[in-house]
Amino acid sequence: MAAMFQPPLQTNTFSPPVTTASRSCLSKRQEAADTRIRYFVWPNHALLPTQLLDRSAHKVLTNNAIAFPALEYGPDQGDPRLRKHLASWLTTFFEPQEPITDDRIAISGGASQNLAVLLNVFTDPSYTRNVWFVAPAYHLSFRVIQDAGFHDKFRAIPEDDEGIDIEYFKREIKNVEEKAKSQGISHPKHKPESRPWAKVYKHVIYAVPTFSNPSSKTMSLRRREELVRVAREYDALVITDDVYDFLQWPASVASESQAASVEKAHLPRLVDIDRYLDGGAERKGADGFGNTVSNMSFSKISSPGLRCGWCEGTPKFVSGVAEVGSTHSGGAPSQFTSNILAETMESGELQRHVKEQLQPAYGKRYRSMIQAINDNLVPLGVRLPQTDRDIVGGYFIWLTLPDGMEGGALVERAREDENVVVAQGELFEIPGDNNHPRTSFKNDIRVCFAWEDTDALIEGVERLATVIRAMQHEQTTTGSYKIRLQVEQEAKNFW
Repeated sequence: MAAMFQPPLQTNTFSPPVTTASRSCLSKRQEAADTRIRYFVWPNHALLPTQLLDRSAHKVLTNNAIAFPALEYGPDQGDPRLRKHLASWLTTFFEPQEPITDDRIAISGGASQNLAVLLNVFTDPSYTRNVWFVAPAYHLSFRVIQDAGFHDKFRAIPEDDEGIDIEYFKREIKNVEEKAKSQGISHPKHKPESRPWAKVYKHVIYAVPTFSNPSSKTMSLRRREELVRVAREYDALVITDDVYDFLQWPASVASESQAASVEKAHLPRLVDIDRYLDGGAERKGADGFGNTVSNMSFSKISSPGLRCGWCEGTPKFVSGVAEVGSTHSGGAPSQFTSNILAETMESGELQRHVKEQLQPAYGKRYRSMIQAINDNLVPLGVRLPQTDRDIVGGYFIWLTLPDGMEGGALVERAREDENVVVAQGELFEIPGDNNHPRTSFKNDIRVCFAWEDTDALIEGVERLATVIRAMQHEQTTTGSYKIRLQVEQEAKNFW
């Protein structure tokens, strides 16, 4: 490994700023200024399609028939070309029973922005009972949902080996619904019921069913179908954060020299299941809005700086998304970016970039890191989830620490002794509902393999192993690491 980490495709020593999103996976080696490892939740610079975007932007800006509409206000539902190409690609990759049509798609300013839009249009804190999270959950979604008025209505649903403890959820949502009825909560107070283009759901469920952030688990087909049925029974909207679905690859390959990729999704999304299960989202007696929406983004498959994404649902639901006031006033989110992305998809180059560049590159990083974890951490008692999968993906690996070892203690020691900073599991607990044994994550950590190269990822795992061995030795002798952590915490509280 080079003495000084140089971000790929850069002539300087650029370091991404420490934002809230990147801080949790940041790693620095402070004892030696010339040896640094950075674990950012950012795509590696070598994987950004700069030349593709340059060519596509040039095509847009040198053709007035495209450039002028691209630079004006766009249609509320988003650029028609981009929606058309997305519908085609989604149909090819997910293979639903019927082709996906462009009226099922609305363009957004990214998955985070669109989460706020969905809550704005389809919820009312006076009527929507709870927002349910499959726990552990993506922690930066909490603020978005709190801003929508749900700060005291968070509920956690534990995971199981199949991705969600559905029986636990059934019991809890039934209790909540009975309580709401006894309190006479029957109508929204802040959203008019006369909006023909929207509705207010009684519950919201937030999940990352495929390669979850942070747990890296994938929800089974059985659990996906069960979750859709529960959502229908209790008038719930399932918002699935599907931003990692295109980033999947074989868990093992005969040789890393082969470019391993996956042409078809190994599981349908919940929004696909909602189309056909038990008569589908538009079955007799249903209101046509459906109970699922797929929230997707170009951040993981192209570049996060583009700030562009899309959502998919029933045509009636998607029409409601496009009617949100901010879009009704300002026009299509990311209108200019949408036209550039439409060019990348019309040529097929973005699709090839995902299959031929991203899937093989991330797959190699993942397999190398998993091998390092199996070699260095598993013998120490660290555990991995769902180790029997043939298809894996995403950005993250979730690690359960040896019995008796707390993530907070490991985080402190790893940063101080080895200059490695990982995300402790408590960061992903659901605020206000972390008392259940399976919704508390004091013994877990999350690591990310998206930013660093393979050698740095392996070195980071080896450094973690050094810390864990030291802590285990102390635990079996004096237990001093707990005392040290307590003293350090008291000092922080004092200052």
